[in-house]
Parts: sequence; C-alpha cells; structure tokens
Amino acid sequence: MSFGKGCHLHLVDGSAFIFRAYHALPPLTRKSDGLPIGAVAGFCNMLFKFVEDAKGDDAPTHVAVVFDYSGKTFRNDMYPAYKANRPPAPEDLVPQFPLTRDATRAFNLACVEVENFEADDIIATLARQADAAGGRVSVISSDKDLMQLVGGGVEMVDPMKNRRIGVEGVEEKFGVGPDRVVDVQALAGDSVDNVPGAPGIGIKTAALLINEYGDLETLLARAEEIKQPKRRETLINFADQIRISRDLVKLDDAMELDFGLDDLELKDPEPSVLLPFLADMEFRTLTNRVADKLGMDAPEIAESPGAVSDAPEQPPIDPEAYEWVKDRAGLEAWITRIRDRGYVAVDTETTGLDEMRVDLVGISLCVDAGEACYIPLIHKDSAADDLFGGDQLSEGQMSVEDALAMLKPVLEDEAILKIGQNMKYDAKIFARYGVNVAPFDDTMLLSYALNAGVHNHGMDLLSDRYLGHKPISIKSLLGTGKSAITFDRVPIADAVKYAAEDADITLRLWQIFKPMLHQKQVTTVYETLERPLAPVLAKMEMTGIKVDRDTLSRMSNAFAQKMAGLEAELHDMAGRSFNVQSPAQVGEILFDQMELEGGKRTKTGQWSTPADVLEDLATEHDFPARVLDYRQLQKLKSTYTDALQEHIHPETGRVHTSYVQSGANTGRLASTDPNLQNIPVRSEEGRRIREAFVAEPGKVLISLDYSQIELRILAQVAGIETLKQAFRDGHDIHAMTASEMFDVPLEDMTPDIRRQAKAINFGVIYGISGFGLARNLRIPRAEAQGFIDRYFERFPGIRAYMDETVQFAKDNGYVQTLFGRKIHTPEINAKGPHAGFAKRAAINAPIQGAAADVIRRAMVRMPDAITGLPAQMLLQVHDELIFEVDAGAVDQTIETVRDVMENAADPAVKLDVPLVVDAGQGANWAEAH
Repeated sequence: MSFGKGCHLHLVDGSAFIFRAYHALPPLTRKSDGLPIGAVAGFCNMLFKFVEDAKGDDAPTHVAVVFDYSGKTFRNDMYPAYKANRPPAPEDLVPQFPLTRDATRAFNLACVEVENFEADDIIATLARQADAAGGRVSVISSDKDLMQLVGGGVEMVDPMKNRRIGVEGVEEKFGVGPDRVVDVQALAGDSVDNVPGAPGIGIKTAALLINEYGDLETLLARAEEIKQPKRRETLINFADQIRISRDLVKLDDAMELDFGLDDLELKDPEPSVLLPFLADMEFRTLTNRVADKLGMDAPEIAESPGAVSDAPEQPPIDPEAYEWVKDRAGLEAWITRIRDRGYVAVDTETTGLDEMRVDLVGISLCVDAGEACYIPLIHKDSAADDLFGGDQLSEGQMSVEDALAMLKPVLEDEAILKIGQNMKYDAKIFARYGVNVAPFDDTMLLSYALNAGVHNHGMDLLSDRYLGHKPISIKSLLGTGKSAITFDRVPIADAVKYAAEDADITLRLWQIFKPMLHQKQVTTVYETLERPLAPVLAKMEMTGIKVDRDTLSRMSNAFAQKMAGLEAELHDMAGRSFNVQSPAQVGEILFDQMELEGGKRTKTGQWSTPADVLEDLATEHDFPARVLDYRQLQKLKSTYTDALQEHIHPETGRVHTSYVQSGANTGRLASTDPNLQNIPVRSEEGRRIREAFVAEPGKVLISLDYSQIELRILAQVAGIETLKQAFRDGHDIHAMTASEMFDVPLEDMTPDIRRQAKAINFGVIYGISGFGLARNLRIPRAEAQGFIDRYFERFPGIRAYMDETVQFAKDNGYVQTLFGRKIHTPEINAKGPHAGFAKRAAINAPIQGAAADVIRRAMVRMPDAITGLPAQMLLQVHDELIFEVDAGAVDQTIETVRDVMENAADPAVKLDVPLVVDAGQGANWAEAH
C-alpha cells in the first residue's frame, strides 16, 4: 500500500514503553537461566494490547516502533552537558534493551533506531512526512516534547491516561499553541534533560512572556522593555543560553532516513517467528493468548534448559564452501544478506600484529553457520612479481577504498550487530581507515565473562573445546622463522579458506556463548564491564602517549654507569672479578665461596640464583642484595629505556600500548607491546623512567589514582568495622594499623614502624607468608611471621573472611566480586605445592577483582564525562588513570574525573567505605604521579 490520503500512521515511542514496562512490574527473571525479563514481559503485553485495541477508524495502516539511539546524539555535540544529570539505566534493564527490539520485530512491526538521533526526532520527521502526504498521524506517547508536532493531521495519544491530545491539550499544558511550545521550553528549561533555560523562569511565566511578545526572538530583542528587573536581567544576561536551550528542545523533523513511509505498512505477525520468541522468553500466559488469537497451538515451554555448553545444531565446518568475493556485485549481495540478518561476524587479515602500523589485507564475513566469505584486497601475485618485478596485485580483488566505502554503512550501522574474536584489534584496524565499528560483541570477552580461570580465550582453543574443530593453522600459511611470509603473500584461494573459517567459527561461538551469559548469570558483567570497555580501550591505545627519546637515551647511559659502579662493588665484595650477569658464577660465590645456605642446582649441576632465592638471602647478607640491585638496573635499561625507544611510532611520536582485557582472571588489565604497567615505582630509578612520558606542548599530564582501594574493598567484604571507620574518618590507615598492632600511640609513630604496617596491610591481601614478608622487609622470617600472627589477632574478621572465601570456592568452584564477576578456582581442592597458591588466589580474587571492576566502571563512564573538555584518557596503570589536558582545563578535568572515579561503584554496589582519589599534574608522568 502506497502511503497517502486515507492512511493512518501510528508512531509508538518505544523507549517510553520500555521504561513504563520496567517500572510497572516487579523484577522478573526467566526461570531457566535467571535472565531479567520484567521489562520485556511488560513491553510485549503493551505491544499485544496495542495491536488488539487498534480497530475501526483508529486502526493503523502503517506502524513504527521508534527507539532512542543508545549512544550520544547531535545534541551532545551541541551541548556536552545535555542529559548529563540522568542516572544510568538500571543494570537489570540493560540486557533487556536489545530484547525489546527483538520483540518488536517478532510482532512484525517496523523497529526504527537511527544513530546520532533521539526517538523524538525520528517521530517528528515521520509525522511531518505523513502529514504532508495527506495521511493521519497518531503519536503514541506521553512525552511533552512531542507536543510540538500536534496540529493538522497529527495528534498525540497518551497511553498512560488513554486520552487524545490535540491543540487544546497542548495549550492546556504549555499555555501556548504547538507552534510556540519550543519557545516556552527554551525559557523554562528541563532539569531532567539538563536543558538550562532561563534561571527562575517556569512554564507559566514563559507562556506569559511568549504570548505578550509573540515569539522568543522578539522577546529577547525587546528584553530591556520588561518592567520586572530580575526577569529583565535574566533574559539579557542569559540570552545565549536560552538560544542554546531552544536548539536543544527543538525536534529535527527533516532527518534523512534510509526508508520510506511505505516500508512501515502494518503486517500480520508471522506465527513461526512470534510464538517461538514468546516461548523462549517463557511468557506462558501471553504465548497462549497470542496462539489462541492466531488460531495456532501454543509451543511447549521447557521447564529446564538443556546443557548450556552444547552447541546448537550446525552444519559441519567446510572451508571449501566459503566464497571468494571479487567485485562490487559480489559484495553487494553479502551486504544485503547482512542487513536481512541484522548481525554479521567480521574479521580482518593484516600484514602483522601491530595495529598502528600494519596494512589491511582482506576482510571476512559470516552471516550464518557455514555461510562465510573473504574479500581479498592487496594480495600479491608471486608469479607476476617474477615476470614484471615489484609488488603485482593478484586478480580478483577489490580496492581497499571501494570495499570499505561499501562496508562502512553496515559496519557503522547501530542496528546491525558486529561480532568478532578480539574485536578491539579489528576495530582499531578499521578506525585507521576511517570506519567506526559499532556496536559489537566479542566472543573472546564472552568467554572471559563466562570462564575466567577455567581456560584461556583464544579462538583455536575455543573452537576445539566448544565446536570440536581444529582451525587451519596460521603457521601452515605463513611459515615460521626467517622464511615466514606476511599474509598479503598468501595465495588468495588459501586465504579464503583460512580467513572465512575464522569468521564462521566466531559466529558459531557467539551463538553458543550469548545464551550462556544468562544461564551463568554473568550478563551484567559482560554488558557493563567487558563489552563497553573495549571501544574505550581502543581509543586510548590509538591515542597513545608522547615519549621523549632523548630522555630515555640519557637514562640508558646513566643506568649503564650505575651498573658499572655496582659491578665494581660486587667484585670488591667477592674479592675477585666475575661475570655479574652469569647466574652460575654468582652462585659459586654465594654457595661455594661464602658458603651461604639455601642454594639450589640446575639439572646440569650449576647453581641457580633466581630472584626469590636472592631475596631470601638478602635478609642476611649485602652481596645478594647488590646483585638484585644490579639485575633491577639491567632490567630497567633493557626492558624500558632501551626498548621503549623502539616502540615510539615514527608518525605520531607516541607509544601505543595494547591492553589485554582477558589476560588476568580477576579482571585486571594487562599492558603489552610495550608493557607500561610493570614500570617499577618502588625504586628511584624506576620512578625516573616516568619522566620520559611527557605532555605535548601547551598540555599537561594529570594522574588520578585510587588511594588504597584494595584495603578499602577488604574492609568492605570482610566487614572490618575498625578499618571501615578509619577510612570514613580519613585516618592514615597504615599508622592506625601500626598503632593497633604494636601498641604505639599515633603521636609516637616512626616511619619504620609505619612502613612495616604498610607491608603487612598490603601483604595480607595477597595471602603473604612469613617468607614473603621477610623478603619484602628484609627481616628474619620468624620476626615477619610474628607480625602476621599479631595482625590476625588484632583483626580477626580478616581471618574469618579468608576461611569463608576458601570454603565458598571449594563448594562452588568459583569466587565472586561485589559486582558479580565470577573467578573460577579449578585447583582449589588440589593437594601438594599448588594447594597454598590456589587458596591465596581465591582469597585475593574477590578483592583485586572488585578493585578492577571499579576502575573498569570508571573508564566506561569516562568518555561521556569528559566530552567537551580538552582532555584525553591515555593510560590505565592498575589503580591509576593518566590524562593529557590543555593547560587551562586541568582543575576542571581533575574535578570531573575524580567525581566519576569516586562514584564508580554506584549504583551497582553501595560501599560503606568511601573511595578516595589522589590527583597530580605535571609536564611528565613522574611529576603528575
């Protein structure tokens, strides 16, 4: 049916439906797996009622359910503080958002969401188009902003009160007609959306002013005529703010949409789609009602799920069946399939592993199990090279520019889910070519949320474990060692099999893992801590941090000189020359010449001198302590001051580390290529390395660091009221601990006693032994063990927490953070040497994991918080975040960032202990920290 006179378009405010449904029903979960479904249940009931009630003259011929875009919109670009005061969506509602879109499609209704725009703008545009075409429009919403649209053939229907709103209703609400609603809103502002308006002017006053002067611009131009002084001054002083407010509240009714009104024609639901969806949600009553309405038998709803790890029925993996996409027509066919499906697995092939330097070689896509393709882009023809010389491209390839131009709208379409394995890597590759991939799911992160501590999360292992399939080895294509080639040298026929198989496997893993989130009750962990963090990290990694090569070079020379001095000192202590870098020769001096105890030999009979052995000996003798000092300098020089120079990007002048989200079981991030998280901070030399990390001219580095966050988490989870109160009172926790343990009044506290208490405080979190504490403090073991025993006597709740945590791990096979992250403990019941380590890991995991979750939550919220500020988040180092900021915005940025970090736990967890963030600034990282 072509839209025109006689047609009736219903525009449903889907986002309002969701929140109304969420607040109307008590929390509901799917019995089989604990998935929150309360909002989805209410939403589906509202859709069914809507379809049922729309009869007679009011029956729609065309319908669209319109949703707000989940990210920022053009209004945030216009005014960064727009909607800044709105709290985040409830955590149990977050995983239900995509399900409401699925429900809309299941009812066979048009589901509309447009990047960078709000639902109101889409509704405004469609309403104006339909009105201009001669049709009727009913806007199903109680949102006052939509009253701008009323008039002509457009009406509103308030579903809450079941009443129509015409021009009279608008005048009753705003005191003006629909054409002047924007002017009144601009003056009155909106505290909910953080629209500033004119201070002190409300709806009634605004309406009086607009009715008197006719419109907003006339009012502002004649503001000096207003008799009331306060009102006059407000309009004069805040004129620019009022105009901005007008731009914020005015709906965009001229959007460019990639669909037309004819695409919104109302269609009957497909029973084969709708009934399985409702049954899968376990909506028994609604399933029966809908089935009865459709004249169908209701599908049976299982009482309990099957094995969650079983893969769905899938065709066998057949690399011979994958398609080689050679031209625009071939790619266009795949793009059509992607849009029909609504999701796609995507993978890139590149000339190496450094995302900031490699070239894009090809792209693979998969839309269903077994249905995958590869798009080669710059593969070289070895035979042609031999004949013609140079890098001759193979035939049957698209250009990089053409392929990306066609794929960009799909990869950036918010309505199409992109699926990848370690998708952050691919997202960075695409970003370098001007494509912003969003939104995406990551099978590596899905596996990590489900199975932290069980196994690693590489694709080959996941494929073998969950699909029973060993993928084609990359080594079989590239070779190894000096003869290895890059992927652009792989023949295309072989590349198709390898690359498309990766996309195929990724999609199959996603189909297994996504439902398991709900069954394992880790949906919130994935949706709030893992998935949204990946794009944040990608941006940080691409931004990088400036490193001064000259500073590093000077440090390398200084370290070399200090090493030479230590070497001479060690020769004097030994009474002879020897190779300090030889563990065997160091061992001979320690255990043969000096006859110290504790030496161990290697299988070849030579002495072994690892760090732990030297640390034990250093408590009794200076020689091993100086060897440790020498090795520390050697590591600083080789690992940092020398190696970092090689990591400076030739074009950006910055170092671009990569963060591994799934590396540590506890949720801590790891930094690689180069590792910037292990730069020592205990030694003066280690701290000085940070001097080489500098701000660009006119900018400043700022560092914000959680103060003793793990001790605060310990006080929370162990319920240590003494520690909680100390943190609430802002006391020096280490001095307080020392006073408690050693019966020393705070006024008599010495730095040495406080240092010992600090070592114990942090050591206990990691389950430190008497041996470990002795090494850290370089004191006898018996004395160190005495400190630990006394600590547990003073704080018995900590011992109780440890015992309870170990028992929980033994009973359940995992421990859990305050935020729901599960860290599995497969070796908790092990005997022998691993038993002690497994217990210490289980005790520490909820504490370190919760601290990691807090900073992840802060990082996820940070981009929105600093929007509009001349600031970039550069690095995360354990409990510290580093930013680069324009010199004039330092104080404002620190205030904003501190607020986000200190409130990062809310609203998921209400802590009894305040989080405190220390801030510093400087021209380099050392000054800022």
